[in-house]
Amino acid sequence: NLAPAPMGARERADVLLPPFEMAVREGGARSVMNAYTDTDGVPAAADEDLLTGLLRDTWGFDGTVVADYFAIAFLKTLHGVAADWAGAAGTALHAGVDVELPNVKTFGAPLAEAVADGRVPEALVDRAVRRVLAQKVALGLLDPDWNPVPAALDGADPDDPDALRGRIDLDGPQNRALARTLAEEAVVLLSNDGTLPFERPRRIALIGPNADEPVAVLGCYSFPQHIGVRHPGTPLGIELPTLRETLAAEFPDAEITVARGTGIDDGDLCGLREAVRLAREADVALLVLGDRAGLFGRGTSGEGCDAESLALPGAQQHLLDTLLDLETPVVTVLLAGRPYALGRAVEESAAIVQSFFPGEEGTHAIAGVLSGRVNPSGRLPVGVPRGPGSQPGTYLGARLAHAGAVSNIDPTPAFAFGHGLSYTRFDWNDLAVEVQEAPTDGEFALAFTVRNTGGRSGTEVVQLYLHDPVASVVQPVQRLVGYTRVALEPGEARRLSVTVPADLASFTGRDGRRVVEPGELEVRFAASSADPRLTARVALTGAERHVDHTRRLHATILQEPVAPA
Repeated sequence: NLAPAPMGARERADVLLPPFEMAVREGGARSVMNAYTDTDGVPAAADEDLLTGLLRDTWGFDGTVVADYFAIAFLKTLHGVAADWAGAAGTALHAGVDVELPNVKTFGAPLAEAVADGRVPEALVDRAVRRVLAQKVALGLLDPDWNPVPAALDGADPDDPDALRGRIDLDGPQNRALARTLAEEAVVLLSNDGTLPFERPRRIALIGPNADEPVAVLGCYSFPQHIGVRHPGTPLGIELPTLRETLAAEFPDAEITVARGTGIDDGDLCGLREAVRLAREADVALLVLGDRAGLFGRGTSGEGCDAESLALPGAQQHLLDTLLDLETPVVTVLLAGRPYALGRAVEESAAIVQSFFPGEEGTHAIAGVLSGRVNPSGRLPVGVPRGPGSQPGTYLGARLAHAGAVSNIDPTPAFAFGHGLSYTRFDWNDLAVEVQEAPTDGEFALAFTVRNTGGRSGTEVVQLYLHDPVASVVQPVQRLVGYTRVALEPGEARRLSVTVPADLASFTGRDGRRVVEPGELEVRFAASSADPRLTARVALTGAERHVDHTRRLHATILQEPVAPA
């Protein structure tokens, strides 16, 4: 969803966040969906500066703009910038929206009437139609021999579900292998007192509402959670092994006992006593908590499922605290759509494994991390809060947003953005600043070495942050501007050569234009936003320089093997 950054400058469109620029300029996106939000009182679906001025005129996008569901109707019903459906349609068309989704409400009869009586110029309709048709031509959808029925369904009766079922495999071995790789690289080990990886546990108590739940790995727009829940009895349509099943395969010699303990959000504790009994009898208690994905209140996480607090839903924290009171080590596993405050578990859990709806192969990946078959290399894309009142926090806060004497609240997360542990150790050293001063249109050059000093292969995630101590506009304490994964065998080392363009230090100035200012900067190479390993002080020289959408968006990080000593 294309949405402006949350700032007030509307004089220039280049105040947008870089990921949107990358998606359009570098990612080859052919359709863009507007957001529901408004900025400075202008809804995105009605924002000509955004959808035409920036997206098309500046970035050169020539695809289609499609409305987020009901976004055009919302111009009347929620935003109040249109008096009727025709006004909403005309406003959206004028801004640059080409297609109304999910169905035709304003772009149908109301728009036709408005064009007929002259309220909406016919040229706006022609413009949108031309864009849609051009895209269909590019995709071959208007070719004389185009057929919407896939070749795999040739000869089948499209009205006979039984004849269609099984004709197309959307979940073949290659897809599963890719899903496994993605899941294994995404699981984050938040904490570990040495309990993980498990070494031949005899008895595992598998407890929690997501311990034996197949759809616990899926988000709200997956078919089973989006459509299937409306049709009870419909097969999932995809193999979704539960953590119970993958643990049994991962630890075939272990006795695994299972108790739900409580539901996701029902507050029911009638299973608590059984959970405690099994935990006491086990070598380790594996507690699997988190969310149920859904839409508009049908889940604890998903679109339209907002949270007043970042406490675990229902009675899950009570279950967690009860098990922490026992002598049995507790390993906490999260299958969730958002980070939750975990209370005592941050300090008292033997280990914490975080996954964010890891997909169809997610439980295989988690079981692999627990056994050590997979050396975890995932890193947090958000911070994990220390308390349930830490409503959405970000590492991008300015100094005033961090802990200090001006507030009695400490917003420091329990686990910082970018955090994640491994089963091996990495040393970072030999930092060399090869270009320490650069003009505002230049670049810095640095190099350092990362070595695996542990006993097994692993992947370190090197993160590059910029800190700007003095600027004409308040800046975040630091900004992530690059990262790379460094896969190393035991004893292996790589030399990383890093080029940091001055453009990455740019920000939106007081006049709404993006500027690179001269002055000192810190380049921080870090294992997380709270764990800088190497820091270099550099300086930009010369005159301040304004940049636009053609600025450089990436640091370059090259890896070269280091010869054994």
